[in-house]
Amino acid sequence: MTVKLDYTWNLREIMATRGMFNTTDIRPHLIDRGITLSPTQIWRLVTEKPERLSLKILVALMDILDCRMEELIVPVAATARRATAVGESPGTDAGRESGVGTFRPKRARITD
Repeated sequence: MTVKLDYTWNLREIMATRGMFNTTDIRPHLIDRGITLSPTQIWRLVTEKPERLSLKILVALMDILDCRMEELIVPVAATARRATAVGESPGTDAGRESGVGTFRPKRARITD
């Protein structure tokens, strides 16, 4: 069986543990480090798993959140789909914790 590489992006969870629950909470910290992203780019960075990421942004995130790269990006081996256990709904991960409970980033509001 071929093992495919994948990763888990933990930015949202780490932000929540640092008291940052809005996607816009991180923007001023990025600007202080010379990185200017639009509210949409920040929203995607926080809520989606990035396929490409600038090393400058990664280093800035690690500095802002006082964390290591291994905390933000966790490599995992994606294997073939496993058979579901009896009584388990397909597509669910039994015993998996979300890490931040009900806390989710809020969409940025643009004011003029």
